[in-house]
Amino acid sequence: MRRTVIMDRVEINILNNILGIEHGFRHIDDGADKIMSKYSKEQCFGLSLQLFEHEAYQARMLSTVIGGRLAVDNDDALRFLKERVSTDDNWRVQEMLAKAFDEVCRSRGYEASLPLIEEWISDKNPNVIRAVTEGLRIWTSRPFFKDNPSLAIELISRHKAHESEYLRKSVGNALKDISKKHGELVAYEVQTWDLSNHLILFTYKYANKLLK
Repeated sequence: MRRTVIMDRVEINILNNILGIEHGFRHIDDGADKIMSKYSKEQCFGLSLQLFEHEAYQARMLSTVIGGRLAVDNDDALRFLKERVSTDDNWRVQEMLAKAFDEVCRSRGYEASLPLIEEWISDKNPNVIRAVTEGLRIWTSRPFFKDNPSLAIELISRHKAHESEYLRKSVGNALKDISKKHGELVAYEVQTWDLSNHLILFTYKYANKLLK
């Protein structure tokens, strides 16, 4: 169900300030802080849906941040992120989706979020998958995955041959991050890859950058 919130002068000023800044994320988070301190959660969700219809990517970034915070305990907001935000063609919005997904997992607990991680990483939309591979970087700096690096490597590596170069680059970089502390585990994984496959070779070149 679509909810409509009529923005008052304060929210319009917040949005206008955000629209005037082209780069960075901090001002988006600050704007979300101000809005969520003023509205109820239900009103914030309605505002998030409204903002996502805005033509400016900054407004859709703000929508995504608000949605991510609500998605911790709001399944409608979580579906909004997965089904709507993931279809946005602006890379900045997709960066906020990755941050929003990590916000949900961090708040719920990474181990408790394993079913959600499994669901998203098995999705057909590469932006949904990338929200996981990119959002949880550095994976082995996160609770649970810090003690279970092999599971992180297994989950990430599933998409080494994905048709999306955007996603494969995220996969390779996520594995490269892990190789800083767990080089032997990443090396063990990538040595099993079929490098005659040009898609896998692309991912390998990123994943292997720090391996001797």
